[in-house]
Amino acid sequence: MTENSSGFSGAGIHTSKKNFHSYLEKKFKLSERNSTVKTEIFAGITSFMTIAYILAVIPANLSESGMPRGAVFTATAIASIVATLIAGFYGNLPFILAPLLGFESYFVFSIVVGMNKSWQFALTAVFLSSVILLLLTIFKVREALFNVIPENLKTAMVCGLGLFITFIGLANAGIVQPGGAIVTAGDFSTPGPLLALLGIIGIAILNHYKVKGAFLIVIIASTLIGIPLGVTSLPDQIFSLPPSFADTAFKFVGFSEIFSADMAICVFIFVFMSIFNNIGTVTGLSTKAELVDENGKVEDMNKSFLADSIGSIIAGCLGSSTIGTTLESSSGIAEGGRTGLTAITTSFMLILALFLSPLFLIVPAAAITPVLVSVGLSMMSSIKTVNLNEITEAIPAFLTIVIIPLTYSISDGIMLGILSYVIIKLVTGKAKEISIPMYIMGALFLVKMLFI
Repeated sequence: MTENSSGFSGAGIHTSKKNFHSYLEKKFKLSERNSTVKTEIFAGITSFMTIAYILAVIPANLSESGMPRGAVFTATAIASIVATLIAGFYGNLPFILAPLLGFESYFVFSIVVGMNKSWQFALTAVFLSSVILLLLTIFKVREALFNVIPENLKTAMVCGLGLFITFIGLANAGIVQPGGAIVTAGDFSTPGPLLALLGIIGIAILNHYKVKGAFLIVIIASTLIGIPLGVTSLPDQIFSLPPSFADTAFKFVGFSEIFSADMAICVFIFVFMSIFNNIGTVTGLSTKAELVDENGKVEDMNKSFLADSIGSIIAGCLGSSTIGTTLESSSGIAEGGRTGLTAITTSFMLILALFLSPLFLIVPAAAITPVLVSVGLSMMSSIKTVNLNEITEAIPAFLTIVIIPLTYSISDGIMLGILSYVIIKLVTGKAKEISIPMYIMGALFLVKMLFI
């Protein structure tokens, strides 16, 4: 009787595992996208390791406006978790969503400091812009904008993102730093840049031998090596309860400030930045994840836009900055992530981080740099498909590629690329190649550059 019971139990467990695997296969189309559960989990952990620093950076930056840092940390984590789960479960996309770097700088230094507004005013602008983004997503306006952008410019966005990712990694590790005309070489007598260079070499070797989990191996190894070098700071504690977000939740300004010219300007800029930042990022990531069809159309793009819109609404309500698809998602994609299971894995890691944040936040920038450089190289490979022989195509594409990293702004790179495309085509007698939506975008970008 015992043996039969044991055997029955074993068979039941085996059947349950088989059914669960079948569910994952059907839900996430693993075979169709040439992936496995193991690969997706590794990719999700890798994405988390490269994005975890956001949980420290965003609260630190927003606290400059007077917002309680602990409350922002919790709000940031919750908004990121919800948005990433939507992208994973609903969109089946390997994208990680979190507050976008640059948006919090506009929040603090342009609105609070520059315009002398309260952080509550800026938070209200985040919420209102997110509602508008959700409406634009529901009516598929954002997807329509993507579809009218010429293929050459779309490819240029991918290349520009590659350079941007690389530059972020090099700057964060101190391999390059402000100086000279734009930047200068970092101080290689310090361990940070040397550790990053060692990691870059390590990733190259592991990838040459096709070692699975190369990114995660390098991140963990670099973090451990950084302990005796003084690059990695060990935490005083491992477990901590997440701080309350009560001090920042639903702290909106009154109607007199909502219906003001200043609020309209702030909301417009948040909407503009979000639309074109996410178009560029989603284009680049989808291309590398092979989630585009033969016509270059991105699969389920609107689902990723829905995820960032809802995530941003939550961020505005709880006390954080605008949510979007992150460049760091590229690390998980490069590790083989192709489905929403990657995003879901990262979401669970973010949930753990709410309670184990001191442990997860010890990963130094130097340990992340090798991953970003490697991903940047991969994305730059798309440049071979850019038409550089036709000058009316080449100049707008080239401007897009270089402006993105030089200005630290995806939206500015796209804006100048589209504007130059419209002007050059118009002046050179190629007006028939310009679609009406491109004319409209060009005019709006010109107005923004000159007057806003």
